[in-house]
Amino acid sequence: MERAAADVADRARAAGLAGPLGGLPISIKDLLDVAGEVTRAGSMVRADAAPAAADSPVVRRLRQAGAVLTGRTNMTEFAYSGLGLNPHYGTPANPYDRATGRIPGGSSAGAAVSVTDGMALAAIGSDTGGSVRIPAAFCGLTGLKPTARRVPTDGVFPLSYSLDSIGPLAPTVASCAAIDAVIADLPLRAPRPLPVAGLRLAVPDHIVLDDLDDTVAGVFDETLRKLSEAGARIATRPFPVLAKIGAANASGGFVAPECYAIVRELMEKNAAGFDPRVLSRIVKAEDMPAADYVTLQRERAAIIAEADAATAPFDAVIMPTVPMVAPAIQPLLDDDRLYAKTNMLALRNCSLGNFLDRCAITLPCHRRGEAPVGLMIMGETMGDQRLLDLAAGLEKVISHFD
Repeated sequence: MERAAADVADRARAAGLAGPLGGLPISIKDLLDVAGEVTRAGSMVRADAAPAAADSPVVRRLRQAGAVLTGRTNMTEFAYSGLGLNPHYGTPANPYDRATGRIPGGSSAGAAVSVTDGMALAAIGSDTGGSVRIPAAFCGLTGLKPTARRVPTDGVFPLSYSLDSIGPLAPTVASCAAIDAVIADLPLRAPRPLPVAGLRLAVPDHIVLDDLDDTVAGVFDETLRKLSEAGARIATRPFPVLAKIGAANASGGFVAPECYAIVRELMEKNAAGFDPRVLSRIVKAEDMPAADYVTLQRERAAIIAEADAATAPFDAVIMPTVPMVAPAIQPLLDDDRLYAKTNMLALRNCSLGNFLDRCAITLPCHRRGEAPVGLMIMGETMGDQRLLDLAAGLEKVISHFD
């Protein structure tokens, strides 16, 4: 089917009829509906689900734009982890260092590997707490988390109704921008790189800089130096509002109760078929009082308002996308405590953008040939186009791509 679609795209291009993505190979995360195929969402318990009756809007828009879908990509079960491990279908090793066997990041694990390995020019992933940006950072790609309501989530198996976003992973900002325009059903517009000189960039001085490994700390410092030399005005300062996000999530956050509501019937039928590490986090929501969930919704609105005021003087907030380079797979398989600790650390910075309903993008900022490291740039709610313009400007200064 994919070969036939590619042939059609070739003929359309030859006839001058190709769409904006004419013939481009794009992979699809296994939680987006593709007509006639089963959406497994990385889980064995959905293997016998009915095939999708129709394409999700995102898939339909990609097809209409001329993209060729290369296939589905593997993911963490139900998108419930930032590491990318999957005991059912296997874990794709990070292309950076297959000799060691490092994680690709998650939950859009196969999405990142499909692009890095050249099986697709871009991939579609989902991002609830970093699931586009984390694998993009670990694998040396650009990854965009748009403002959640900008891209439809109909026909996408959900993890969290409150936090899910759909976005692209690709080599460059321009690539992400083109795909984002298509899936958001907006006019195609190439990013207009903003001059770095004079940009006001905020760096939170706590939480996001805690527990950085030596490689990430060194690359982040070098990145700040490059941006400063290019004329950016970087302010490292406290943002007390960030601590309130952790406090608000202490009772379970949005993901556990919303995911529990989504997969409860599947759990009742076949709990033994779940990844035990995913199941153990979902079941924590069984006893969460409804009042706590309502309180969390109200607290989130207040925190968003406070954060908007705190970041208003700046063009963007920047930080390391993930505090560490991709760790080895085997120790995480062997040690539940290490897995839980590493997962929380991987999600920590990226999840701030989801809670605050912001758009955010990660850019590769490491030296060519070294362990991939990402710089996360967080924009304002529905400020996606400006974020892409700003990121295109920063990309010229920090990116290792030619």
